[in-house]
Amino acid sequence: MSENPMDHNDIHILDRDGKQIILIGTAHVSRHSAQLVLDTIESEQPDTVCVELCGNRLAAIRDKDRWQNMDIVKIIKEKKALMLFMNLLLASFQKKIADKFGIKPGQEMINAIAAAEKAGAAIVPADREIQTTLSRIWRGMGFWEKTKLIFAMVLSFGQSEEIEETDIEKMKHQDILQSLLSEVKEDHPIIGKVLINERDQFLAENIRSAQGDKIVAVVGAAHVPGILEYINQDTPIDLAALKTLPPAGKVGKILKWLIPGLIVMLFIAGFLMEGKGAGTDMIWIWVLANGIFAGIGALIALAHPYTILSSFVAAPITSLNPMIAAGWVAGLVEAFARKPKVRDLEAIPQDITSVKGFWRNNVTRILLVVVFTNLGSSIGTMTALPLMIKLLS
Repeated sequence: MSENPMDHNDIHILDRDGKQIILIGTAHVSRHSAQLVLDTIESEQPDTVCVELCGNRLAAIRDKDRWQNMDIVKIIKEKKALMLFMNLLLASFQKKIADKFGIKPGQEMINAIAAAEKAGAAIVPADREIQTTLSRIWRGMGFWEKTKLIFAMVLSFGQSEEIEETDIEKMKHQDILQSLLSEVKEDHPIIGKVLINERDQFLAENIRSAQGDKIVAVVGAAHVPGILEYINQDTPIDLAALKTLPPAGKVGKILKWLIPGLIVMLFIAGFLMEGKGAGTDMIWIWVLANGIFAGIGALIALAHPYTILSSFVAAPITSLNPMIAAGWVAGLVEAFARKPKVRDLEAIPQDITSVKGFWRNNVTRILLVVVFTNLGSSIGTMTALPLMIKLLS
């Protein structure tokens, strides 16, 4: 493989296995990057264009009405609400920056697709599914790390207001999600490993194995150094391993069943060791701590009164059942109490650009209900345990 030292700073030309690979490093909200992609594909007329998109994101760009087809009840039942919530926060961050500078989010990818279709080139979505990436990050974190991550993403709403156009060039050296998580990624190496390093490998292998004699690859500039490193390796990269979700940690599995078991044992110990009064007090502590904090979570999400009540009732029960979460119950109640309308689905792209919009839209509010009710229930459990143990002493 060889690299042309005279290339433009954002373009790297590689010769690999008889193929010419033209690697373009872009900023996801840069007019310059968007135009560079368009000009390069038009002038090079490649056989294949690889884009830093997964299959679902490529389909989303092509399907302008994708939000109207979303089934929020199905998403909750399939336990995908948190992943969708994180996806929307990411989309919000990118769209707010793009709107600020008068460019569509991911315009360079839109240009790449349009130019590829015009040139008759094959289009390859070379990135790993975003749900897989987020799930691999999530599985690698503990409870408090997850809590911190969620709050960091929620607080990111205001970050785009402070970004100037001159900062876009600096952002070229970060993945868009990496920029969003800049406050927490230093404390959590798993984010850099899964978000950047693993995707560098995934992108490199898909670009290297793409069909055609001339290939243009459009990727975020943050991935260019890693792709250049891995694409030069002779050993194929195992994509299947990078797509596999790691099993939940043993500690997590144990705690999932240990905590409910411990609670039940505390109830029994309270009645046997301290009498009926202490046992009854433990039950009330458990019910009130779980119910109140879960209800507060639903209240923060501005849930329907029926949803807040269902959160209070469900949390003490679901916290003893590892298979059900209070947020899922609350989310379903909210979905039926305030059934999303077509206008809510159509308004998602605009509503996610503001805090007010996130809380106003019936769809995104349901996601907030799920996330904050679950957080509240978890905090309630952590609050109740030491108080119950104290009664035994």
